[in-house]
Amino acid sequence: MATIDDFKKLEIKIGKILSVEKVPDTDKLLRLEVDFGEEKPRQIISGIALHFEDIQTLVGKLCPFITNLEPRIIKGLESNGMIMAASSEKDDFSLMEVSSTMPAGSEVR
Repeated sequence: MATIDDFKKLEIKIGKILSVEKVPDTDKLLRLEVDFGEEKPRQIISGIALHFEDIQTLVGKLCPFITNLEPRIIKGLESNGMIMAASSEKDDFSLMEVSSTMPAGSEVR
């Protein structure tokens, strides 16, 4: 079981997806450029490509991301966060999204 103190260690912020492209030589990886209201956008690598017929529909979406994970190198690209999504045992999949009036960088509490 995780304690409330464990949960409080996570930094969850709303990010606006600015651009998306497939990672070469992979089926499921996408490279997202995400605005968190910081000096420059963050690059986030995510394995969600198979859930979208047209990946460009992700551009402009406001979604929660975990932003204080240690950077990871995935297929030679540094990933600086993790998008939050829901899935079921039946392979249903949904990104979590927030209202279009929520500014990028807002904290989830």
